[in-house]
Amino acid sequence: MPVEMIPVLSRAEIAQKVKILAQRISEDYAGKELIGIGVLKGSFIFLADLLRELTIPVQVDFVRLASYGSNITSSGTIRITKETELDIRDRDVLIVEDIIDSGLTIAYLLEHLKSFSPKSVKVCTFVDKTERREVQVPIDYAGLVVEHGFLVGYGLDFDEKYRTLPAIYRIGS
Repeated sequence: MPVEMIPVLSRAEIAQKVKILAQRISEDYAGKELIGIGVLKGSFIFLADLLRELTIPVQVDFVRLASYGSNITSSGTIRITKETELDIRDRDVLIVEDIIDSGLTIAYLLEHLKSFSPKSVKVCTFVDKTERREVQVPIDYAGLVVEHGFLVGYGLDFDEKYRTLPAIYRIGS
């Protein structure tokens, strides 16, 4: 059965939002070197676009956490399946996520990274989805704030499908 996909953001609208986020981040970290940590798999497209727009020095690393599996809601159990490789002690760190939904994954990751004594840790997400927020987490930079709907495209997936769509769509009726 075909899935109904309702357009939310076009490729051009996404590019504009990424530029604005990169300008803000570049201003906030002027004169500093940043470590951008992408949360795999979803953030890789947004992370690449964002970091190319920055005007400050940046190093890149990745973590991978699992909490969704094949479901559309978080299982609540979070595990790290790929650890960072760069030393973040006394460094400015920016976590880059595709979407923050329940907040559980990012809260877990924030606590984990803080255990390595970085100078600072901030959070940048392309989509801040508030409907199912279970824990309040600091979101320093957000490209799009939505209340509800299951979104796909631009890194966002449903059971590993639709991630590479160049725009963002809401699935459903």
